[in-house]
Amino acid sequence: MIPQPPGSGDPPHLATIDRLLHQLADGDREAFNTLLPLVYDELHHLAGQHRRRWSGDETLNTTAIVHEAYLRLAGTSEPGWRSQPHFMAVASRAMRHILLDNARQRQRRKRGGNLERVPWHEVEAALNGGGDAADARADALIAVDDALRRLEERDARQSRIVECRFFGGMSIEETGDALGISPATVKRGWAMARAWLHRELTLTLETG
Repeated sequence: MIPQPPGSGDPPHLATIDRLLHQLADGDREAFNTLLPLVYDELHHLAGQHRRRWSGDETLNTTAIVHEAYLRLAGTSEPGWRSQPHFMAVASRAMRHILLDNARQRQRRKRGGNLERVPWHEVEAALNGGGDAADARADALIAVDDALRRLEERDARQSRIVECRFFGGMSIEETGDALGISPATVKRGWAMARAWLHRELTLTLETG
């Protein structure tokens, strides 16, 4: 059963969330059903950010993204989430994959599997949450995901930093906590990753 949104009241202390995450790591699967209502509002906000940035399909609403992410996270065989930021980073990645799967299915139906190239300025608009064309946003998401996969092969840590900072909307400090690295390392990795992705996407989308 999918947990429902929590009612009004004071937000839970982070210590409670961290304790539940440790219980999960120790094999207590029941802790997951206790955890989800506590972080539901944050998950819903994160899903809304993803949907506004990437999705033009009104059938995939924010609550549907949260529930699908819940099912994917609940199916994790050996959860090793170290902290609340780490958990949110993993949840953000699950949401990105949900929207990516949706975008690929939509584009296959429209174009028989052939994706059109997207000018860099349209990718940039989607990255900033702008643009009106749903198809352009779908193609942009696919292009960014493909580039991020190449970045992961080149530098896995930089790829994770992008997931936390851009897709997860995390601060420098939260990203460092989620990945177990220093804020200074996050700042360097974030700057390098953004520069690489810009070069890669510009080359791929405009000259490829």
